[in-house]
Amino acid sequence: MRALLAASTLLALVLVAGTARGKDFFVDPASGAPTGDGSSAKPWRTIEEVIAANLVSTQNWASLPYTASSTLVAKNPNGPIKAGDTIYLRSGYHGALSITGHYNTANITIAAQAGHAPKLKSVLVRSSANWILRGLLVSPEYAPTYSNATMVSVENHNWSGPVEKVTVEDCELRSVADASKWTAADWDQKSATGISASGKQITLRRNKLKNVNFGISVTATSSLVEQNVVDSFAGDGLRGLGDYTVFQYNTVKNCYAVNANHDDGFQSWSTGPGGVGTGTVTGVVLRGNLIINYEDPNQPFRGTLQGIGMFDGTFVDWVIENNVIITDHWHGITLLGAKNCRVVNNTVIDQNTASPGPPWIQIGAHKDGTAPTGCTVRNNLTTALNNAKTGVTEDHNLIVTMAGLGTHFVNAGAFDLHLKATSPAIDQGSPTLAPATDLEGTPRPQGVGIDLGAYEWVKPGTKLDGGPKADVGTKADAAPPKGDGAPKLDAAKPKGDGSGPAAEGGLLTDAPLVGDGAGAGDRGRTDRGALAGDGGGASDGCNCRVGAAGLPTSALLLLLGLALALRRPRR
Repeated sequence: MRALLAASTLLALVLVAGTARGKDFFVDPASGAPTGDGSSAKPWRTIEEVIAANLVSTQNWASLPYTASSTLVAKNPNGPIKAGDTIYLRSGYHGALSITGHYNTANITIAAQAGHAPKLKSVLVRSSANWILRGLLVSPEYAPTYSNATMVSVENHNWSGPVEKVTVEDCELRSVADASKWTAADWDQKSATGISASGKQITLRRNKLKNVNFGISVTATSSLVEQNVVDSFAGDGLRGLGDYTVFQYNTVKNCYAVNANHDDGFQSWSTGPGGVGTGTVTGVVLRGNLIINYEDPNQPFRGTLQGIGMFDGTFVDWVIENNVIITDHWHGITLLGAKNCRVVNNTVIDQNTASPGPPWIQIGAHKDGTAPTGCTVRNNLTTALNNAKTGVTEDHNLIVTMAGLGTHFVNAGAFDLHLKATSPAIDQGSPTLAPATDLEGTPRPQGVGIDLGAYEWVKPGTKLDGGPKADVGTKADAAPPKGDGAPKLDAAKPKGDGSGPAAEGGLLTDAPLVGDGAGAGDRGRTDRGALAGDGGGASDGCNCRVGAAGLPTSALLLLLGLALALRRPRR
C-alpha cells in the first residue's frame, strides 16, 4: 500500500507538470477582430494590434531611464499571453511589429501558422528578452507607403534598456520581390537593410534576405548567426562588431556596386576611446561561410567585392576556418591589426583574370603600425598570400592560379570547389589547429593527412560517421532557399582607408539584465557549437511530448510501471 500511495502521488505530480504547458493563440487579418479572444475560432486581427493592446503579460523596468540598478516589475499582469505561450499568425498583412519593454521570464514565440504567410512591414524588438520570431515575411513593399528603414531591428537602448535572448529564424526579408528594373540610384536610395542586432545572446538563423542594402549587421555579443542567405545586396553582406559571436554556414552572394561604399562579404572593425580602430573585437568565429562576388558575369552594376575585410583592428582570438571566398578583389581574407588569430583551411579563389585581384589571405599590421602577434595562417588554398613577416606563422598553404583551378576543383566555374581525386592539396595539411570537420561536416582527415582548403576529399563509397552536414551547398544555389526610428548601421562604415562611423548613438553597451542570473561569464563562449541558452531550436519551453492517451509520455510510462507493480505476485 505504501508503494501504491507513493506511485499515485508521483503520478499526480507528473500529470500536473504535464498540464503546465504554454497556450496557443491565433491572429488572422482576414477573419480576426480586436474583440476576439485569441482562440482559433475567434482570433485577434493583427499582431501589431495585439502588442498595442497590452495583451502580453510580461515584465519591464520599475522606472525609466534604465540604469544598472534597475529592477523588473510586472507589466500587463492581466494579459492573456504569458511566458511560454505561442502566437500563431495567419496569412495577411499584420502591420509593423513593435515590441519594447517586454522582458519575459521564458520564451514567447510569434510564428507563422503552418501553411500560412503572415506579412509585416517591419519588426522591432527593443529593450526586451526571451522572444522567438519564426517564419515571418517582412518587406516595406507590403506596407501602404514604401520606406527603406531597416526591416528587422533587435536593439539595446540607453533609455528603455538592454535586449537579450531573442531569436529570429526562418524569416524572409526583401526590399522588393523584383529589383531587375532598378537603376543604380534605385539600389542606392530604395534598398532597405535586412537585420540589425545589438544586445547579447541573439540568434539569427536560416533567414533569407533578398535585394537589400546591408544584409545582417550585428553588434551583439555572445550571439549566433548561422545558415542565413543574403542574395543581392548593395552594402555589406554581413557585419560583426560584437565579441564572442559565431557566424557560421551563411551564404552571401551577388554584390551590386551602386555608391562609394567599399563592399564586403563580411566586415568588422573596432571602436574605442579614440574612435574607429582604437578598440578590440574579441573571440569571433567565422566558420563555413560561402561568399560569392557574383553568379552572373552580366549582372548589372557588378562590382568588386572584398571577401572578409577587417581593416581597423585590433582583432583578438578570432577563428576563421572552412570558409569559401570566390571574389574579384585583392582582399580575400584580410585582418589589419590582429592578436592570436588563426586563418585555417579556407578556400579563396579569383573569379576572373581582370584587376583587382587575385584575392589574398593577409594578416598585417594595424594602421597605427602595430605588428600582429601570435597569428597563424595554415592549410589554406588561395590565389595569393600577403602576410606580415613577423607575428604570423604561415605554413601548409598552397597557391592556386587561375589556370590551375581545373587541377584542384571539380567545377570552379559552377562554384563547386570540392577537391578532385588528383588534387595536389589532398593529405598535405597540418593537423595542428585544423578544424575537426570540413565545411560540410565531413570528419578530418579522410586520408593519411588533412586536406588543404575548406573541403576534405572523400573516397567514393566511403561511409561517413560524422555529424550532420552543414546546411550550405557547394553551388551558389544549394544554400537554404530563401522600424522606423531605429538606430541605423548603414549610414556610414569604415572604408579601406579607416574612416567610419562613431559608436551607435542612443545604444547601450551590452550589460546583463538585472536579476536574470546572467553574468560576465556568459560572454566568453568561443567554442564551435551553438551558444547555450540562445533561445533557438525546437524547444520553446512550453510544450511536452504527449502520448496516445492524451497524457504526457512520462505519465504513460509511470502508469505502465504502476500496473506492472500491482500485478507482481507477493512472495
